[in-house]
Amino acid sequence: MTELSFKGKEFVYNHHLSVPFHPLVPHPEKGIGDVALDGNLIVQGDNLKALKALMPMYAGKVDCVYIDPPYNTGKSDWSYNDRVNSPMIREWLDSNPITVDDLLRHDKWACMMWPRLQLLRELMKPGAVIFASIDDNEVALFKHLLHATFGDNNSPQTNPHLGTIVWKNATDNNPTNIATEHEYIHVFCAGREDVAPVWRSPWSDLKDRVLAKGEELLSSGLSDEEVSAKYAEWFRRVKPQLGPLREYNRIDRSGIFTASRSVHNPGREGYRWELINPKTGRPVPQPLMGYRFPEETRDDLLKQDRIIFSDDPDQLIRLKTYLKDYKEKMPALIEIDGRRGANELRKLFPEKKQAFKNPKTYTLIEWLLSYTAHREAVVLDSFAGSGTTAHAVLKLNRRDNGNRKFILVECEDYADNLTAERVRRVICGVADSKDKEIQEGLGGSFTYCTLGDAIEMDTILTGENLPAYDQLGALLFHMATNRPLDTAGIDQDASYLGQSDDRHVWLIYRDDLDWLKSQEAALTLSFARRIAAEKTDKPHLVFAPARFVSQKLLNEEKLQVEFAPLPFALYRVERD
Repeated sequence: MTELSFKGKEFVYNHHLSVPFHPLVPHPEKGIGDVALDGNLIVQGDNLKALKALMPMYAGKVDCVYIDPPYNTGKSDWSYNDRVNSPMIREWLDSNPITVDDLLRHDKWACMMWPRLQLLRELMKPGAVIFASIDDNEVALFKHLLHATFGDNNSPQTNPHLGTIVWKNATDNNPTNIATEHEYIHVFCAGREDVAPVWRSPWSDLKDRVLAKGEELLSSGLSDEEVSAKYAEWFRRVKPQLGPLREYNRIDRSGIFTASRSVHNPGREGYRWELINPKTGRPVPQPLMGYRFPEETRDDLLKQDRIIFSDDPDQLIRLKTYLKDYKEKMPALIEIDGRRGANELRKLFPEKKQAFKNPKTYTLIEWLLSYTAHREAVVLDSFAGSGTTAHAVLKLNRRDNGNRKFILVECEDYADNLTAERVRRVICGVADSKDKEIQEGLGGSFTYCTLGDAIEMDTILTGENLPAYDQLGALLFHMATNRPLDTAGIDQDASYLGQSDDRHVWLIYRDDLDWLKSQEAALTLSFARRIAAEKTDKPHLVFAPARFVSQKLLNEEKLQVEFAPLPFALYRVERD
């Protein structure tokens, strides 16, 4: 694969690694329900920092990502040039050797997207899928960036690019040369070999329903003619609800089938053979380019009763295609009116003339997720905007009784009064709405977070950055337990942080460099014996700069105490 190059790449190539950790700080009054960092989340903050903050809890756990990044149109509402109006992005620019004046717009956009894509990739589990919306301005560059992130396209078996969807979402009423009526959605995966078990058509439940009807009729003891008549009667009633399955209008003892499969060979000379139509006693007409399969295949199809003959002597044979073998692919061209997004927001915010410019419709995202987000999936949107992705997740959960979770990240000031407020209204309802669903709400909960002060783990022991005990404790506790720390339960004198369902967590630490260098800042055998005797109901995890006792000795004394060294044990517990 040709290497992607853009101005500034050398400065941002590993920038995601240098982003410091910021603890997630819950704001219970802005969410709905109990605080749960492993539940639905809305995070206000620069998405680069927020994605890094999510890493300890969600690395390798996200099932599906949808992002709708700035389209880099050059307009003043967002552009990667001197008119950037997000102070957080301006700060990021100013902190790098990339200036606003010496890079082209497309290079700057690539510099912004590169580190964010790297972190998104690390958060995705094997087989996870990312949907990335974009328009003509960056569609080509974006595909190259995604390939550089998820892998090359040398082999069809490993190509992470599942396809690009063209979304016809508008009507250009005043075109000049070519009417621009569409956007694009690049679809990539984190490991193609792991996608298949996850991928599920939104019509799968409907397929199961139709197959169940066929099994019911075939096991009823009715004759073949009666089964066919009963199925035809039922099919006529439900056909408007069947979507792409409405072609499967016949039944025989092998199941429900359609007769639409072609037998001719397109594009080149095919096989030539004769076949007598038992209904007419005459040879079946030959396809113009010949058949697509040889006589041996023909004979097998005859034995399986898979060939359909017509009463019309001029009609080609057709093949039965059974519903049980049906696998719907996501179409590469869809048409959903983009104006629906604005209408959806107006229903939720009747007091606002325009709540958000160009919001996506939840119908689009719900449709995308219906293929890839199983009922327990974690769905991440790091360019949350008006909160459409959360709306789509809640709608999909209502539709199939799922328990999907959403994580939204939004850096702008409207994260609270628009992004989160939309989710509040979708969950709790809008009392004076004329729409019954909006009036009643969809139910659910979420936790609202901001980003705490940066914790530079690699500089703790040098004294360059010594966070307060509760700040460091909060980060380490939720790294270890996936739970927020109740700071009211901290006992710093005893070096105790708190407990989760399965462990007690301790932190031997003071924001004092001399003390950290002393022998007091170490896990000792006496400390391990004391905490094991004080709290006997569950194991213990101790964070400390050093230790004077081996894990082997702790195990020999049957002390359920594990050591996690600072500042290096962010994702694992050391074991001897």
